[in-house]
Amino acid sequence: MLYQQSPLFPDPSYGRAAAAAPGAVPAAAPEAALAADPLPGPRPAPAAPPEPASAPDTEPRLDGVRVLLINWRDPWQAAAGGAEEYAWRMARHLAGRGATLTFLTSREPGQARVETRDGIVVRRMGSRFTVYPLVALWLLLWRREFHTVLDCMNGIPFFSRLVLPRRTRVISVVHHVHDLQFNAYFSRPLAWFGRFVESRVASRVYRSCDTVTVSESSRAAMRDKLRWRAPIHVIHNGAPPVQAVADPSTPAARDMGAPAIVSLGRLVVQKRVTRVLDVAADLRAARPGLRVHVVGRGPETAALTERIRRDGLHDHVRLHGFLPEAEKNAVLAGSVLHVTASEFEGWGLTVIEAAGLGVPTVAYDVDGLRDSVRHGETGWLVREGEDLSEVVDRALTELADPVRAARIRRACRAWAARFTWERSGTAMTRLIASGLADPRAADRGSGAAGPVPAEADT
Repeated sequence: MLYQQSPLFPDPSYGRAAAAAPGAVPAAAPEAALAADPLPGPRPAPAAPPEPASAPDTEPRLDGVRVLLINWRDPWQAAAGGAEEYAWRMARHLAGRGATLTFLTSREPGQARVETRDGIVVRRMGSRFTVYPLVALWLLLWRREFHTVLDCMNGIPFFSRLVLPRRTRVISVVHHVHDLQFNAYFSRPLAWFGRFVESRVASRVYRSCDTVTVSESSRAAMRDKLRWRAPIHVIHNGAPPVQAVADPSTPAARDMGAPAIVSLGRLVVQKRVTRVLDVAADLRAARPGLRVHVVGRGPETAALTERIRRDGLHDHVRLHGFLPEAEKNAVLAGSVLHVTASEFEGWGLTVIEAAGLGVPTVAYDVDGLRDSVRHGETGWLVREGEDLSEVVDRALTELADPVRAARIRRACRAWAARFTWERSGTAMTRLIASGLADPRAADRGSGAAGPVPAEADT
């Protein structure tokens, strides 16, 4: 998957269907995975999504509907992560329902400016900063070409609503509130400006647009921190349906340690992997067989390597870097516990990936992670005032009980099975189709028809 910055996930293509008139799109039906929240106000505690139903296929077609998806990066860029996987999975699913898809993104050196993958036209322009003005200029030239635009906001949106005609439906996609994350990358004035744009400007520009986010707590954070007033729909991330696991004798899976802990994800500042190394330092005396496996790559690799050298953690921490999918899963499956110290997450794709292999997670009680980890059932949350190492130590003690460990493994697999990319793609399809339910609106490329009512938290 993309969580360790792999160049591309290996799943087969959805394929494409022949195009027809956009007016042929049928009215959408309510979808449990698409929870509308049209008004701010008190919210109930997040509930687990219902089990997938085995009902007949009632998903609408999108034949002839032209969809543009704008995302900061594409899945093949070095810094790609969960947001890029989400965007590409949605694009592939929509293309599979007959939509004509264009994926607009930035360009890394060596990447083609235009190419077609899985029937989707990928257009690249600009660097991670210059992509914003270049996308705006491109939208001005092609503003009448699309019926629906998915504008993915990675802290700073593309402001497509200001450029496109009113008849073009814009759906904003926000994975999580960045807020203090700007401080980790920018000087104080730039960080302030980023927070100002995210909170004050974006919420006004997109106030008439449907918004999609990936967890209940991200929706709550948007309401509370960004004062977001537009309807917000929760469409969760999916999970790998089948995870290939390499033979345990492979080099990556040998000498796992007892107990073995794994940390999976991009090695970037906000993931705070150094805190996972703190766990190894804090527990090595009490648990001499402990070994922490860090799987992933990123700009923090050098700092983590130096920390291991400085503190003499060579016997207790192993930096694997990027691993092929099957070898990565062998390390995951061979660990008793997954630990993430991230402070900003929209959901927690690595949590669900680990859970699919029966591995529980210890994570901080922050937006997104408090949804993907079910405290006491599929993992443990580090609450305010608690220490990560202490919570990990308690978790390892619980998992030393075979009966308790087996119960947690079963709960993890059952929890992960509730999330599929097919189900999430269906929810996105229905949201898009809801604006095309009126054939006259579809012919105009209009979003005149409102979203389908679903689970509302009012």
